[in-house]
Amino acid sequence: MNRPTATDAESGDADTPAATSTRPTTGYALAVEARADTDAFGHLVAAVSGLGADIRRTSSDGDTRQMLIACSGTDHQIAVRATLAGVDGVELISLQDATFALHESGKIRVQPTAPLDGPDDLAMAYTPGVGRVSTAIAEEPSSVWHLTGRSNAVAVLSNGTAVLGLGDIGPEAAMPVMEGKAVLFKQFADVDAYPVCVQAPTVDEMVAIGAALAPTFGGINLEDIKAPECFEIERRLQEMLDIPVFHDDQHGTAIVVLAAVMNAAKVIGRDLSELRVVVVGTGAAGVACSRLLDESGVADIIGVDSKGVLSADREGLGPTKQWFVDHGNRSGVSGGVREALAGAHVLLGLSGPGVIEPEWLGDMAENAIVFALANPVPEIMPELVPSNVAVIATGRSDYPNQINNVLAFPGVFRGLLDVRATKATDGIKVAAATALAAMVPEPTADRIIPGAFDEGVAEVVAYAVARAAEAEGLVRDPA
Repeated sequence: MNRPTATDAESGDADTPAATSTRPTTGYALAVEARADTDAFGHLVAAVSGLGADIRRTSSDGDTRQMLIACSGTDHQIAVRATLAGVDGVELISLQDATFALHESGKIRVQPTAPLDGPDDLAMAYTPGVGRVSTAIAEEPSSVWHLTGRSNAVAVLSNGTAVLGLGDIGPEAAMPVMEGKAVLFKQFADVDAYPVCVQAPTVDEMVAIGAALAPTFGGINLEDIKAPECFEIERRLQEMLDIPVFHDDQHGTAIVVLAAVMNAAKVIGRDLSELRVVVVGTGAAGVACSRLLDESGVADIIGVDSKGVLSADREGLGPTKQWFVDHGNRSGVSGGVREALAGAHVLLGLSGPGVIEPEWLGDMAENAIVFALANPVPEIMPELVPSNVAVIATGRSDYPNQINNVLAFPGVFRGLLDVRATKATDGIKVAAATALAAMVPEPTADRIIPGAFDEGVAEVVAYAVARAAEAEGLVRDPA
């Protein structure tokens, strides 16, 4: 029976929202300040716990208590708020949504690196001294790399047409996400990233804007741009520019997925060349993951979109979906997700919540690998997978093996910027994935990939990327 239940997710990014989650998460946290004695506070904790919420942090100053309470969604927040207000002996001082509070006034700001303590500093940092520096750059353009901040600057460029799982919500609504990306760049790799959210819905407009911005930046991180336009925007910009253009929704996901598949294959005792992979969801992330897996020697890849298996009998496919027909599905499978999964070794889910039934996974090979990366609700919850599944990964932080783009993009850009690379090739992406996988030298079913906060992740990836760029002759000569 044909069961085309998958969707075409634009991204496998582990930040995709939903109206509710199945477990408490700080994405729906409440920040509470209350006055209560020890007994009353105990009643408050019991009441919150009884609702299934999770108190993640507490502090106190006498009888004044501060708490961060993780909830599972907005309805859960409402229930917790009502309960807190009704606990005897507790005086609520403040109660707010912690996520919205964190975003007040934005998450990033620009800070100077040069002192400006008086007229002498002003004369050097700005007029008249700065004119001499501008003249020097005009005479020798390559000196911009060491006389400005360009060598450490990345544009996070989005038109807001595919923001997380929210769809085309526009550039203003994309701003919190791009600011968050900039925070991650700085936190994990000391890269200065700048959100650039633009009203540019067409390919031509995005290409023109990216090209116009390029002189300010050492790289462009395309973000939250819908497929198939994202493929054309990236291709054209990279052909035009001599700085890396990297669509993280595609390639960041692909790097982390490849690293995780490498180690999962070790856990089940198979080589990549033996694996048949079913990719459910053929948007930006699905296409990029599939291409990088193919580049790394995976035996066969079967793509499944919302209409079923991408096979030779499908007419009118665009170039990105036709790729699956031309480069995979070697046994000519047709039908839907269940038919594609029969005998497969790996399920790579980049689609939507709850689209995979447990019995379909039972048709997979023994010691199967399941990556259910829709988030926060995966294609199938880990506790529902049958016993023939040996390794499971999700995009969530509350299960083992979180597939998170932050493992890739900060280090990738750090390495590219360090050598002033001109592009990020498939070879560079494979080098990044290989280095990431090597950080777990003895993988197990519950640890096939490093954690986002493991020490040294960005540094290891950056080193591998820089060396790969050098080996491929993509390094700009130092000024």
